[in-house]
Amino acid sequence: MIHALSYALADSVNALLIGILVAIGIMLPRGQYRKVAALVIVGDWLGVLAASAVVTFIFVGIRDHIEALLASPIAGWLLIVVGLGLAVLSWRSKGQSNALVERLLVPLRVPSKSTVAIGFIMGAVQSLTSLPFFLGLMFLAAGDFGPWITYGGLVVYASLALSLPTLCGLFVAVVRARPDSAAGKLFAKARANSHQVALVGSYLVAAFLVLMGALSLMGLSE
Repeated sequence: MIHALSYALADSVNALLIGILVAIGIMLPRGQYRKVAALVIVGDWLGVLAASAVVTFIFVGIRDHIEALLASPIAGWLLIVVGLGLAVLSWRSKGQSNALVERLLVPLRVPSKSTVAIGFIMGAVQSLTSLPFFLGLMFLAAGDFGPWITYGGLVVYASLALSLPTLCGLFVAVVRARPDSAAGKLFAKARANSHQVALVGSYLVAAFLVLMGALSLMGLSE
């Protein structure tokens, strides 16, 4: 279970959602920001929950294969390779903002059903393209838990996967209310160095994946 929760936290480094929350925090008036940000986060959470439920159902059906994979060095080496690949891609991108953020901002200017739908799609797509997401659910599916714990735990899993974006959204709200506070000054500094902040976040995730891969290989060698 600890492994599953650890990967859920790693999955919370969602640059796309965090970038959108910061962007709408800059362009929307105070009342609009709270509504739009809340709907986007709720939609994203539902997307992560739906994706995790489907993937977990599949993994539980092939539990023997999942257990064999986790007991082999394949998972560890895969983590290391993906971590190193992410570090290289981050270095080459130099933390440049994704053009997708700009396109998604167009329908996010007012709160509506489409706001939740966009959040749902982002949550599902981001999860299904994330290695920590799949590995966390592998550990959850391979654990000696009953159905209530396995599937009920997905609520906690999805919440942890949205923990960092939610904190960022709340931070933006505080900054908007008190722009001259210490938090406001920190936000202004981070916004002025957004590329570097994104780069550091990517490097941290890459380092986490490499570390988990190395620990997995060390555990198998004992």
